[in-house]
Amino acid sequence: MSTPTRRLINIPIRVEAAAPRPAPTHAHPHHHEHAAHEEASASCCSHDDCCAPGDLTAPVSVANSQAAPEGADRIRFRIDKMDCPTEERLIRNRLEPMAGVVRLDFNLIARELTVFHQLKDTSTLAAALTELDMAPTLLEVGQKAAPLPQAVPLHMKLQLALAGLAALAAEVLDWREAPLWAIALAASLAVALSGGPTLKKGWIALRHLTLNIYFLMTLAVLGAVLIGKWSEAAMVIFLFAVAEAIEAVSLEHARKAIQSLSALAPDTANIWRQGHWQSVPLDGVAEGERMMVRAGERIGLDATVLKGPAALNEAPITGESMPVDKHTGDPLFAGSIVVDGVVEAQVTATAGHSTLARIAAAIQEAQAQRAPTQRFVDQFARYYTPSVVVLAVLVALLGPWLAGGGALHWVYQALVMLVIACPCALVVSTPVTVVSGLANAARQGILIKGGVHLEQGRLIKAVALDKTGTLTAGRPTLTDVITLQRYNAQNALRIAASLDQHSSHPIAQALVAAWRERDPHGALAPVEHFDVLAGRGVKGRLLDQHWQLGNHRLVEELGLCSPELEARLETLEIQGKTAFVLLDEQGAVAILAMADTLRAESRQAIEALDALNVKAVMLTGDNQATAEHIAKQAGITEVRGNMLPADKLDAINQLVAAHGAVGMVGDGVNDAPALARATVGIAMGAAGTATALETADVAIMDDDPRKVAQFIRLSQATSRVLKQNIALALGIKAVFLALALGNHATLWMAVFADMGASLLVVFNGLRLLRLKA
Repeated sequence: MSTPTRRLINIPIRVEAAAPRPAPTHAHPHHHEHAAHEEASASCCSHDDCCAPGDLTAPVSVANSQAAPEGADRIRFRIDKMDCPTEERLIRNRLEPMAGVVRLDFNLIARELTVFHQLKDTSTLAAALTELDMAPTLLEVGQKAAPLPQAVPLHMKLQLALAGLAALAAEVLDWREAPLWAIALAASLAVALSGGPTLKKGWIALRHLTLNIYFLMTLAVLGAVLIGKWSEAAMVIFLFAVAEAIEAVSLEHARKAIQSLSALAPDTANIWRQGHWQSVPLDGVAEGERMMVRAGERIGLDATVLKGPAALNEAPITGESMPVDKHTGDPLFAGSIVVDGVVEAQVTATAGHSTLARIAAAIQEAQAQRAPTQRFVDQFARYYTPSVVVLAVLVALLGPWLAGGGALHWVYQALVMLVIACPCALVVSTPVTVVSGLANAARQGILIKGGVHLEQGRLIKAVALDKTGTLTAGRPTLTDVITLQRYNAQNALRIAASLDQHSSHPIAQALVAAWRERDPHGALAPVEHFDVLAGRGVKGRLLDQHWQLGNHRLVEELGLCSPELEARLETLEIQGKTAFVLLDEQGAVAILAMADTLRAESRQAIEALDALNVKAVMLTGDNQATAEHIAKQAGITEVRGNMLPADKLDAINQLVAAHGAVGMVGDGVNDAPALARATVGIAMGAAGTATALETADVAIMDDDPRKVAQFIRLSQATSRVLKQNIALALGIKAVFLALALGNHATLWMAVFADMGASLLVVFNGLRLLRLKA
């Protein structure tokens, strides 16, 4: 079977990172034309190494921004006492000035620090972290960190309860005008029970000249004690400890949401060894081994089905809620669940290299990237805090002179301002919000490789979509069987399938599959003297006569192209279909047409983009007529056909110039240059394609194009929450700062202003975990 020279279905051949493309066992005429088309398509990228993600993305994309700096080694620490940006800033101030330190990457949610360095002796790094009382633990390459301890263990809860009683007692004694020693005793007990960690961190911050919340809180408590405000000092330290505990529990919730995504694989797998099934730890399973998974069990490793069938829940990987039927040869992804049947499969990737492991690594790197809003907030806080501290000092020094009143009164107001000065709520709001957005997306089968891409999605004004494999199924489907004489449609299809069973080309195999689907119990006829007619079709002898199955060119060369046949072929080709003619010894018997059909979800995907006022543009290597036919079905008005990879790159440049932020959606290596150039590159069907996971900024794990609009909506929601959090944090600070300047704020009110705002923005950010985009 051969393809008409004037019509060509562009069936993408996915290039996996680990394996070359297998050659067909029998050359098929369509294969030669398609191979030529691919060779032309790859003209701007003629060698495999030039298609490496690093080369493509370096000039124009931040997708590879987490790569190690050139010439730098990497060392990773688990930091048990680092759970908020305050500790991050303290560590940065200590380590970044050290000779040989190139870059620091923080993962606050997992409490991990990666140091890129050029040091011969890394013990100085651990010593510096220990000096900061951060409790560092060195993690070896590939080592999984031990589970983090409970955010607020039982003994801490008991201590806080006793501290609360002591602080309340100090307040009551103060109100009853009890002796100072009694108030001081109760207050000291409250401080001792709840203030140890805060005061210790405040001392460390003072030694390293870092203006953070612990330094400011320590200064406020000591200042209150020095001016005789014992009960206030006790209440401040207690309230701060309670707020810290609540914040730690909230962050633990975000942490568990992330961990639940990367801890989906079981610890062991049933492997066939020494003549029987054995339970083997995942780390001990090699590629190529035979694995069995029963109903109700999780797939431990990526594999290919050997025996089935079985139904799998792939929602943990792809976000697809409906079970997916798996048959011999189908891929299995680690983390998915067998819901019906028993499956035997051959392992295709070891524990550290499965799709699930790649997703976990991408999420890990995404958390280390600082989103644009987070970078802005960090820079703002760097100037905001010292400014308010200077203002507090001026209030203490100039208040008695400018407004009258005692010096202690104005010192107290200055202490209130110091507590208000901490930008904790402002700084903690962004990482919690971004991580919640990343976790929500991953649960829906959308892997976003960094906060920068999560924020940029809302800016997208136009989306360019590849046709084949993105809007269409990416594989040929039999659409028409038109009989011309003597034979009915089923018999004609059986003869064509009998001829094509000897070819391994995707179009030939699709025709055979279509016949099996229509007649599952039927048998194909044996074929003798099978031969390929290069560029035209195939021929063979069956059912006691000679048959040919070929394209438009073959029919014309045989002189059998009547006006009626010509009209039928032309009609099918205008519809974007590839037509073939079945001929016996007397002439044309039937016309069979194949097409890469539109996905059922594609029209909904375009409608969703239209609802967001995002322009959809189709880019495809197919001819313009075929492209326009598919575009019309999908509801796309702007179509660009006959495009090589370099043309797609030019098209993205034009769209960027016209619209600003542009998304590119594709599924193949040929789309990589355009994916890299776009504001946000979105890879389709990334669960089965290592290249897409590495190249794109956003990876849609299944093949559902509707998730492009979901990503944009989630980005918009994340932006709204970030703005809300910034407004909340600064608004509350402004109100209490005004109260302090007007002599209406107390120390415990200032603590509520600071930590209350922190809790508000954390809880607001966590809302994104439950958002349905």
